[in-house]
Amino acid sequence: MSTLGIAICMGIYYWIARLRFGYTISSALLQPATIGVFVGLITGQMVTAMEIGAALQLVYLGVTSTPGGNVPNDPALAGCIAIPLGVMSGMSPELAVALAVPFGIIGVFVDQLRRTTNAFWVHLADKYAEDANTAGIYRCAYLYPALMGFVIRFPFVFAIDFLGADWAQGLINALPAVLTHSFEVMGGILPALGFALTIMVIGKKELIPFFFLGYFAVAYLGIPVMGMAIFGLIIALVLRMIMFPEAANAKVTATSEEDVKEKSGLLNKQDVTKSFWLYYFGCEESNSYERLQSLVYCVP
Repeated sequence: MSTLGIAICMGIYYWIARLRFGYTISSALLQPATIGVFVGLITGQMVTAMEIGAALQLVYLGVTSTPGGNVPNDPALAGCIAIPLGVMSGMSPELAVALAVPFGIIGVFVDQLRRTTNAFWVHLADKYAEDANTAGIYRCAYLYPALMGFVIRFPFVFAIDFLGADWAQGLINALPAVLTHSFEVMGGILPALGFALTIMVIGKKELIPFFFLGYFAVAYLGIPVMGMAIFGLIIALVLRMIMFPEAANAKVTATSEEDVKEKSGLLNKQDVTKSFWLYYFGCEESNSYERLQSLVYCVP
């Protein structure tokens, strides 16, 4: 594939990945290892792409939104720039990682711009709500943020991947050294904080036995990590049924005719299920600093 084609593919990939269209799907697409597979497919150099993607994945292994919802780095932007440029120019994984880290920091500002502009769609949805225009509310929650996200994200990745590694390095060098150093320091602290908070959860005394059970099963019984994760999920489900049988078997029932009449106007199961899926696939797409994810909650 030509450089132009690769640049277009990477710009579209970054836009789709950062739409956050579904937590599980987007969380996988954002990872440098996944981006490495995609770059390998479109360039035909799977080994080199995966070597760079794996090296970059280690850098962002601790990136988490646990500290408060705003991730300190953007692994997707770093990967969508460093991996294709590294493959096309024959960089070593170490050099590609050095190129990627500053763009991971710049990605934070790209996301801040996106969340800031999303506030406009929230206010537009308010006007549609006053007119009972449900179609307009849907557009504000899904369509308009997606289109604006394309305008914000695609050109940036496309231009850098198309112009090449030298131009990308020049862009980084143009930033004030004090500014980039400050962001690098903050970007290093917040992932560590995310790790610390995760360790605090693991370190609860009631969870310690399960931690050691998993560790020794992998270390001494030779059970693969994925297999142990599956066993852990099964054990958790079984313990939940044993310890909380009333929750596992709970059913919503009416105790009288008055209750039936009162509940007849409430949301039914289909309404709740629809609301869940609308939230799951769109809550981050329209996320704004002003009202966070509330717009999707109000989608009828």
